[in-house]
Amino acid sequence: MTYVAGRTLPLRVEIVRQFKRRRTMVMFGLLLALPWILVIAFKVGPQSNNPQGNSLRISDLATAGGLNFAAFALSVSASFLLVVAVALFCGDTVASEANWSSLRYLLAAPVPRDRLLRQKLIVALGYSAAAVISLPLMALAAGTLAFGWSDIQVPGTGETIPALDVLPRFGIVIGYALVSQLVVAALAFLLSTVTDSPLGAVGGAVGLWIVSTILQAVEALGTLREFLPTFWNTAWLDALAPELDFGGMAKGASISVTYAAILIAVAFRRFRRKDVVS
Repeated sequence: MTYVAGRTLPLRVEIVRQFKRRRTMVMFGLLLALPWILVIAFKVGPQSNNPQGNSLRISDLATAGGLNFAAFALSVSASFLLVVAVALFCGDTVASEANWSSLRYLLAAPVPRDRLLRQKLIVALGYSAAAVISLPLMALAAGTLAFGWSDIQVPGTGETIPALDVLPRFGIVIGYALVSQLVVAALAFLLSTVTDSPLGAVGGAVGLWIVSTILQAVEALGTLREFLPTFWNTAWLDALAPELDFGGMAKGASISVTYAAILIAVAFRRFRRKDVVS
């Protein structure tokens, strides 16, 4: 049979391999369970009257309807839980093969190095996207069943926007959440090609994300903070404002895509020259 490089490591094989991993099952189980845990917390916790005026927070409006609840669930998970999920799927993909001493056998198959990285990156990004999408969609379903379907209230002012007008915007929210996580995905993927420890790749990406979050609180940095990948992390809230504003999301998306492209290019360049012994 003639060897064809383009037929090595098919996507369907990698998709099935990653799907059968225990960490995949556990992470998706956690992401899908979180909205229901939040529903139970709101149901059994003491009920408080929503404050009036300009002090309305997104947490104060979580029980105002399914859309409000989904926005709240995304706001509390985007800065850490989703970061961990994306870092796990993208940081574990190559490093785990090296950790199991199977990476060199894949390359000896032979699978071209660029193709191996490309196939693994596509699958990792696919699972990451599924993770980011599944949580707000499950939160929307859970919130609607628990608190009903109603117009969304805007944090801060309490203004009401018709649900049918907000629903398309919710797609923009999820899309921006996906784009904003590209930096985490690319950083974790780069570290996965550097280390043989999956935990090191995942932990390194999450750790650097936390450092960026801390630095953005340092006002002395001035406008330099706007170039941090975490600075525009909550820009998706502009999609739920009475007047839709793409300014912050456009800046955040451009920074995220730029960083991701650079990090992925470095990952491919480095892996081409790496001496794979494990």
